[in-house]
Amino acid sequence: METNNRRDFLKKAALAGASALVAPSLFAANEEGRRESSPADMAGNLESRLIVPKNNGLKITGTFLDEISHDIPHQNWGEKEWDRDFQHMKRIGIDTVIMIRSGYRKFMTYPSPYLLKKGCYMPSVDLVDMYLRLAEKYKMKFYFGLYDSGRYWDTGDLSWEIEDNKYVIDEVWKMYGEKYKSFGGWYISGEISRATKGAIDAFHSMGKQCKDVSNGLPTFISPWIDGKKAIMGTDKLTKEDAVSVQQHEKEWNEIFDGIHDVVDACAFQDGHIDYDELDEFFTVNKKLADKYGMKCWTNAETLDRDMLIRFLPIKFDKLRMKLEAAKRAGYDKAITFEFSHFMSPQSAYLQAGHLYDRYREYFEIK
Repeated sequence: METNNRRDFLKKAALAGASALVAPSLFAANEEGRRESSPADMAGNLESRLIVPKNNGLKITGTFLDEISHDIPHQNWGEKEWDRDFQHMKRIGIDTVIMIRSGYRKFMTYPSPYLLKKGCYMPSVDLVDMYLRLAEKYKMKFYFGLYDSGRYWDTGDLSWEIEDNKYVIDEVWKMYGEKYKSFGGWYISGEISRATKGAIDAFHSMGKQCKDVSNGLPTFISPWIDGKKAIMGTDKLTKEDAVSVQQHEKEWNEIFDGIHDVVDACAFQDGHIDYDELDEFFTVNKKLADKYGMKCWTNAETLDRDMLIRFLPIKFDKLRMKLEAAKRAGYDKAITFEFSHFMSPQSAYLQAGHLYDRYREYFEIK
């Protein structure tokens, strides 16, 4: 008798506990007995109440693929994860993917016969082939980023990068360029900000070879502006000796004059200047590009340079202001560094997926 009573009590307690947990979360009845949405259902229909005009910036239509990096953690994706990421890119209108570099020092993205002989490490997967196949699948253009030996970073002389890339450009075109229609152009991967030693000759030499071997496919560069946030290798957030707009214009007028016949576009990185400096620098960049018949792109960085943690996804308002400035300046295209780490719903950073959602709300992308 006592055992049965205890069993009945436990059964009733369990049922009561389950109903207490389940009923409020699944449904709630109002006075008329109608079913109402759960909090989770209701949240699914909510959007941010923006108090700024929507769809008022230049949309991002290209992204770097940061598969060979030295300062951002690797996500260790396989083809399944990359395929899913291309789907996310496609959804927001990305039509161009740019492999940021085909190799850095001894690591590389494809089994280069030349670089293997020089002691570079054999990759486990041919990423160039995979990216080209995914680009074809999702109707995107793929830009091949050249090899970075690291010697420019060690010496400050960009001309060191010419020799290795003589071989890389030729072998890549034979291995992939003649095979895939998605091979749409070249990224000359040396990053500079000022009148760097050897820069004009290096950009011209590599740009000319890229165009010659591929029957004129487009080339582009993505330098940074030597602004107050160009603080590489320090523990500070800003520096005193930032370049003036006038000096920036003078130096880049000289560089563009020497490379415009073999470099089709320039995408200045936008993260090294402050947000109230965007219009002034962007206006100069567009004026110079127009003067030399080059396309003016922006590299709208989706990483945040305003904190000492390097690097985390950017605050949405910062990205919005940069894209709005690019639209005001009449830029031709916005690309980003870079979608997969800092904007993708499947990024290792939780904030990246939220940035993706805020971006879609702002540009009214369903």
